[in-house]
Amino acid sequence: MKHDTTRRIVKLLSAVVCSVAIHPAASAPSTTLLFSEPATAFHQSLPLGNGRLGAMVFGGVAEERIVLNESSVWSGSREDSDRAEAYKALPEIRRLLAEGKNVEASDLVMKNFTCKGAGSGQGNGANVPFGCYQTLGELRLTFGAAEARDYSRTLDLASAAGEVSYQAKGVRYRREHFISAPDEVFVSRLTADKPGSLSFTIAMDRKERFQTIATGDHELLMTGTLNDGHGGKGVSYAGRLRARIKGGGIRSAGNTLVIENADEVELLFAAATDYQGFAGRQLSDPVRATSGDLDLAAKKSFSELHTAQQADHQRWFDRVALSLNDGPVSPNAALPMAQRLAGFARGAADPELAALYFNFGRYLLISSSRPGGLPANLQGIWAEEIQTPWNCDWHLDINVQMNYWPAQVCNLAELQEPLNSLIASLVEPGRKTAKAYYNSRGWVAHVITNPWGFTAPGEHASWGSTTGGSAWLCEHLWTQYSYTRDREFLAWAYPILKESAQFYLDNIWEEPTHHWLVTGPSNSPENGFRLPDGRTVHVCMGPTIDMQQLRELFGNTARAAEILGVDEDLARELAQKRSRLAPNQIGPDGRLQEWLQPYAEAEPHHRHVSPLYGLHPYDEITTTETPDLARAARKLLEGRGDEGTGWSLAWKINFWARLGDGERAHRLLQMLLRPVHGTAMNYLGGGGSSENLFCFHPPFQIDGNFGGCAGISEMLLQSPDRPVPVIQLLPALPSAWSNGSFRGLRARGGVEIDLAWKNSRAVSASLKALVDGPVTVIPPKGQTIASIHCDGAQVTAKPGNQDSLILETKGGRTYQLTFD
Repeated sequence: MKHDTTRRIVKLLSAVVCSVAIHPAASAPSTTLLFSEPATAFHQSLPLGNGRLGAMVFGGVAEERIVLNESSVWSGSREDSDRAEAYKALPEIRRLLAEGKNVEASDLVMKNFTCKGAGSGQGNGANVPFGCYQTLGELRLTFGAAEARDYSRTLDLASAAGEVSYQAKGVRYRREHFISAPDEVFVSRLTADKPGSLSFTIAMDRKERFQTIATGDHELLMTGTLNDGHGGKGVSYAGRLRARIKGGGIRSAGNTLVIENADEVELLFAAATDYQGFAGRQLSDPVRATSGDLDLAAKKSFSELHTAQQADHQRWFDRVALSLNDGPVSPNAALPMAQRLAGFARGAADPELAALYFNFGRYLLISSSRPGGLPANLQGIWAEEIQTPWNCDWHLDINVQMNYWPAQVCNLAELQEPLNSLIASLVEPGRKTAKAYYNSRGWVAHVITNPWGFTAPGEHASWGSTTGGSAWLCEHLWTQYSYTRDREFLAWAYPILKESAQFYLDNIWEEPTHHWLVTGPSNSPENGFRLPDGRTVHVCMGPTIDMQQLRELFGNTARAAEILGVDEDLARELAQKRSRLAPNQIGPDGRLQEWLQPYAEAEPHHRHVSPLYGLHPYDEITTTETPDLARAARKLLEGRGDEGTGWSLAWKINFWARLGDGERAHRLLQMLLRPVHGTAMNYLGGGGSSENLFCFHPPFQIDGNFGGCAGISEMLLQSPDRPVPVIQLLPALPSAWSNGSFRGLRARGGVEIDLAWKNSRAVSASLKALVDGPVTVIPPKGQTIASIHCDGAQVTAKPGNQDSLILETKGGRTYQLTFD
């Protein structure tokens, strides 16, 4: 059903966007990454992708190195990681927590309430059953030494194409690269302006578990099988390359191809695996599949392949456009990326860089997450290692969720389908985990998961007993409905929401001091606190984030039941229990508390700012409805400080935007865009961006790219989830973006919005309604809505709170707004 829903959303959105599609020029500084030299490291190369296949182009002159990826190249396999009858320890753990004996409770969790087996291998799971996402391999084109001049390397986000150009020995060389979703191939074309100038050797390899053979004079085949973690064979893969040449000759030499004196060379590459799981191609013979993919692609010319790829990419990318400078291009924006980032860090004006980062986030989502495929992981689909950082898995305590923060607001709802499929796939194993650890109904997933359905707690009590992963995942299901108003999608998602809510209903219990309902054992993600005796612990009951997530889940599930006309008794129970959950608390220091008690923080500047989940992505804390809590949230942010890892900086952009502080949000964006060169893991801070704009934790972690993209949209448009959807225009506009416009952003209630502003004041807006229903429109601070017209006629709207208006919209109509 979910794929039918995706097709319906595609059809609905395509009808709206096709008439306003634009194709930005390749040289536009807000859609082009420019480099003046080849990449020497992964984080300088050009990322290309079609959702399943990925490539990183280095652009070397003597040797071109291209890292190849396929989204299902995962080691490991299915394993029962649940401890049988772990629930028998639960009463004693809760008794200890209720008595304030957190250390003893932690010991019991370690002994009885962690996963069975190695778990994630402490983030190094390549050779244990949990497994890890791995590189497919590398393609190398060896040309021989040559001194190049007039070198350029570009990634055009608007066309999803990479290009390398340079002169050597009086010849202009050009390489064009793209990955086609319609034709399932990576395509490269090499040309020169002097006939017979292309001579090079082609090789494919991998660091382990591979064999490459030439299957003829025009083709290489690389195959291998990964470790299943049990001492046996896991996922098998195949990568096949086929060369087409004009002029000159081609021959095989061992496990390489040799091209001599050609005028033009086209390389077609296909890859596949035999992964059988919740998503993907579900193939049994990847070798045969790659041959079939290339046979079909080879029937098309380069121009035909390129045209199909462009049309596919632009139907996603062109839905939204953003301009943050309506004047001349800033000088800094014309520089290659290394110098551009350095100049921006020194204070050079470059509003186009923020627009580029926004567009890069959309580009990465389009390139790493497509309907029917696996979700974007910690590095999207791009990785050069066998043992990738933190297994490149799906972390459920913010990371995979942050990957999809831009999906709805950036008009890419269909690209959330892989995440929805992952969530649905966790229900069955999550039921077993719920029964084993809690003897309860419903389903649960804790902190980490993989393509094999891992839902057990992690292998250490300090982080692995976080219980909110499944609640946070369910937030995305409701969010998709709130943006699309697709009742059929909600009917599909409701059983997942319901069973998640049932799990938590069975697992909240009354704490002894205030008689609030709380979770426990749990963690506030990855953070710890100090007990009065100075000892640091992590296991707790009722952390603030859990309570916020359950208020959200219970409320959304009850609303879904009401909309669908089902489960009245359940909705009533959810409302009753929701009212008894431990509330947000303001501590003695004026900050929003992270735990039930005002414990001292073990890490005052911790990267996770979990108690602000209620500020973002949930919206129970607002400056207008809960001003005291908003002030406490601000004070907590001030205490944590601006510094942080890459993704933490991105989250803070969203926080400050929700607080209406555009200048502070922009400062965090500047920090996220500061150049970072080191690759060593760093939990304490120092995050930023690499030369190719990959977000650095460090190391590279793509969630920050998506979180930063979403943060920019939050500065321009917010859409709180209320019974009457709210559209708040320019809620946190910084002075650096005094003139600009956007087109195609989405708001809750099924509304698509265009807006232009000048001198930091809105000039005009249009609201395109996809469905019938009322929306509350809040103009920028200090402005009022002067007029509303639809089809040339003036429309009367009801006054709302302050300067807002409540507009009754009709699906298919566009409403034009002007402002005082």
